Amino acid sequence: MIFATVGTQIHFDRLIAALDDWAGTTNETDVFAQVGPSAYVAKHIQTERFITPQEFRERALKARVIIGHAGMGSILTALEFGKRMIVMPRRSDLGEHRNDHQLGTAQYFSGQGRILVAEDRQQLFDKLSQLAGPNNVDPISTSASPALIATLRRFIDTGTSPVTRTTRTIADPLHARPAGPTDSRWRAQI
Repeated sequence: MIFATVGTQIHFDRLIAALDDWAGTTNETDVFAQVGPSAYVAKHIQTERFITPQEFRERALKARVIIGHAGMGSILTALEFGKRMIVMPRRSDLGEHRNDHQLGTAQYFSGQGRILVAEDRQQLFDKLSQLAGPNNVDPISTSASPALIATLRRFIDTGTSPVTRTTRTIADPLHARPAGPTDSRWRAQI
């Protein structure tokens, strides 16, 4: 199954229309799209405006490919489940979003080789053709590494991390500060 999702806040008719056209062109029948508050009427794919979080996860788990906007929830779910994802970022110049932050998100994850990016209808068709057959990738961990947890604990307990203290002391001695607000020297400098 191909699972497409556009989130719940804004419709994304450009993506859904392109996917619908692709399904009609290729006779692909196993396509489901969560379309949000859209007025677009699909001809070749099954759609629902909204689905529950549980249904979202179930459909994502069953999907061979996930297609969506560059929303972090969709991207992280695809990565968690080890699914290939094609992202079509919303664009502000087309009135699809307030700004172009989704372009940056898509470029970041694409640069890591984690997702494929389709900027337009033709690129979506091309990316879907590339992903014929099984497309699972190595899933990401859903928990933090022990080293990250230890660093966060140290930061919470002391207000500093080894990297921050070393960087400030060596690179910029004017900003080397005592540990934090509980340190009397810090309060005296305020």
